[in-house]
Amino acid sequence: MTFTSIGTLIGGLGLFLLGMTLMTDGLKLAAGDALRRILSRWTGTPVRGVLSGVLITSMVQSSSAVTVATIGFVNAGLLTLLGAMWVIFGANIGTTMTGWLVALIGFHVDIKLFALPAIGVGMALKLSGPQLRRGAIGEALAGFGVFFLGIDILKTAFEGIEAGIDLADLAGEGFGAELLFVLLGFALTLMMQSSSAALAITLTAVAGGVIPLSAAAAVVIGANVGTTSTAILAVLGATPNAKRAAAAHVAFNLLTGAVAILILPWLLGAILWLREGMGLDGSPATTLALFHTAFNLLGVALIWPLAPPLARFLERQFRTFEEDEAKPRHLDTTLLAAPSLALNALALELRRVGGIAHRMARGALSSERGPGPRLSSDRAILEPLLAAVGQYVAQMQRGDLSDPVAQALPEAMQVAQYFATTAEHAQEIAQMLTTLGEVEHPQVVEALARFKGQTAALLGRIDPQTGSDEPFDGDAEMAKLRQGYDELKGMLLKAGARDELPVRQMVGLIDQAGLVRRMGKQAVKGVMGLQRLQKVGMAEGASA
Repeated sequence: MTFTSIGTLIGGLGLFLLGMTLMTDGLKLAAGDALRRILSRWTGTPVRGVLSGVLITSMVQSSSAVTVATIGFVNAGLLTLLGAMWVIFGANIGTTMTGWLVALIGFHVDIKLFALPAIGVGMALKLSGPQLRRGAIGEALAGFGVFFLGIDILKTAFEGIEAGIDLADLAGEGFGAELLFVLLGFALTLMMQSSSAALAITLTAVAGGVIPLSAAAAVVIGANVGTTSTAILAVLGATPNAKRAAAAHVAFNLLTGAVAILILPWLLGAILWLREGMGLDGSPATTLALFHTAFNLLGVALIWPLAPPLARFLERQFRTFEEDEAKPRHLDTTLLAAPSLALNALALELRRVGGIAHRMARGALSSERGPGPRLSSDRAILEPLLAAVGQYVAQMQRGDLSDPVAQALPEAMQVAQYFATTAEHAQEIAQMLTTLGEVEHPQVVEALARFKGQTAALLGRIDPQTGSDEPFDGDAEMAKLRQGYDELKGMLLKAGARDELPVRQMVGLIDQAGLVRRMGKQAVKGVMGLQRLQKVGMAEGASA
């Protein structure tokens, strides 16, 4: 192998990867809305999920891009983990389209007849409308041309080194020789972070006679397994949902690869028979492309019955503090048959919701620098709990309820809304701290701190989880909040009128004080409603 041959091989591989990147980026931009619609609407069943994965990956020529987009939909709550898994499994089939492009076009057509014109036309479209859809289509077309130009150069490189390298002796017989080529495929994908590039090298190598078909099939298996390294690297430090989706990807590829290598001789025999039955040409490249598709289809068939239990297992893994806290602890569906018990369970869960909202409120009142990580964490906990409360109330309403329980359910939803608004005001108060700037009026600083302190003390006394369960005069507490707010507002207006406080800052502080009052008022109303709800639950339980 000469230096020129090595340079040609590296250059061809570089053009191939560049073409893949341009083609993928262009197709994603050109078909972005369509891809989002497919992912959000066409993944309701396993079959539709797999077909969506196949279709989208065939369109954008990147299973990694499809996987990342799918994980984004899971994180946004638009797709379940199981639904995402079906799309990812389909993406593994869709990515085999690259092999077919190389085998059917790259080795049977004079590439320069269409590759160079495609690059020219594509760049003309790109330059004439860089911000338009036309530009994205042009980028994809240019990438298509560069992609096949890279294939042509790889073919030339392998034709030049065929006589200098003979890997046939390494192919040998037995499992050990097959495993060696599996490791080679894994290493190629690991180094280049692209199974498509590893597949292109393998296809050109087998077409050039550098390695036999059986060895090339083992390399393809290794390259397929090697994509797990990309998935693992992509989710380091990522969200739990991303880790779960990546784990499903790893499980699929490992299962598919393990079964394929164990039955490789029989699988290759079946592929040769299938190729003849389909009337395909007998070239090694076409056979290898068919093998790549067939063993990924085999993997989907193997994982099909295992996917639901695998999804349930993965849901329990990589859990964060927020996810554990956001899981309802009292909303047991078995209690729905006994509405009085279900109402008590609902009240207990609302106590948790109220406790988190009060914690957020006190955190915002004590903050001096804006929203902290704990505030965001509590918000992430609160939202799923509020959704679970709403779902539980809807389930209760479908049952046979006594009048007191039926009348208590709207109150429960109102309590949830009070606590949700308390949390929203807490975030707004903390956010305002980043825009108000430092207050240089000592009396105003002291009065504002006193008002916040009084509100925080009130929230501590009536906290549904840590405060006293004793009844309290909510109207009197809200009147005190109003009085404190009016006094603070009067001081701020006087300071502004005397030019002791910038008008913009005065308005901002009045707004902040108003938010503090409203937050306290919502918290008080929420606790009062919760106490009424608990009384109904106890009364119904005693009469049951």
